[in-house]
This record gives sequence, C-alpha cells and structure tokens, in this order.
Amino acid sequence: MRKIIPIGVTALTTAALLAGTALPAQARPAPVVPNPWDRRVKCTSTDDDGRKIVTRYGNSDFGWNHFTHRHNIKKCSILNAALKDKVDKNDGEGRLEYEGVAIRTGGRPAQVKFVVIVQYSRKTKDKKYDAGRGEKIGVINAFCRNQPHNKCPAWMNQ
Repeated sequence: MRKIIPIGVTALTTAALLAGTALPAQARPAPVVPNPWDRRVKCTSTDDDGRKIVTRYGNSDFGWNHFTHRHNIKKCSILNAALKDKVDKNDGEGRLEYEGVAIRTGGRPAQVKFVVIVQYSRKTKDKKYDAGRGEKIGVINAFCRNQPHNKCPAWMNQ
C-alpha cells in the first residue's frame, strides 16, 4: 500500500501539470478553411453558343452572395435575360461578359443596362477558388451600369 500512494501522487501531479499547459477551448485557434465558398448552384442558364453557365452561391467576394446584396440583383431571371444571348466580351482566358437591358413599362418607364460576368473555367484567375474537376466557376458578378454604386433599382426584382 505504501508503494501505491507515491505512484498515485506522482501520476496526479503529472496530470495536473499537463492539464495546466493546455489551452482552454475558446483560446484554441479555429481550423483553417482554405477556400470558404459555397459551391452549390443557385441558377443555371445556357447561352447562345451552348455553354451551360451556373450561378453558385459563392461568398462575399463573388457569386450570388456577393451581387445579390451589393448590387441588388435577386432573381435568376435577370441573369438569364443576359446569359441567353451571345457573349459581348471574351478575354480569351475564361472571362466572359454578357450585357442586358431591363425595361420598366407603365406610368414611369425606365431602362437600365446591366452586366453579367462569368468565369468560364475550373479556377478563378487568382487560383484561389476551384470548382472541381469538370465544373466551371460560373457567374462571379452582376451589376447595373450608370447607377449609383452599380446597384440595380428595386423594380428589377419585381
């Protein structure tokens, strides 16, 4: 019995010392997420050349979560109106631009030009985001030209 007590005390002392050096749960650094963006598809369209173009939820940098808040485009039909036609600008490296026009009729008619930018490649130009094998990044931005802060008017979402 006398031999067991010193071994027990030593074990308890060692455990207490080791436990004291561990960081509390809230002080531990969060695991690093390399490319936090939502790859799920919100909208799909096909352009005049037969390209299947997706709009992914993305994040605050690009995709639906970027332009729906920053540029007030909240309907897939707005994107599809521009994407159904031919490409207006092509940089030859996967960046495509489609232009569209939204027209409001009625008591106060209005016309707004808008642009949809597509990254038609697996990765973004900065190689930060990857859509995966056989997939394309898709729509990265959409906005209205000649509007304050490139923000589209609310009537476009009705």
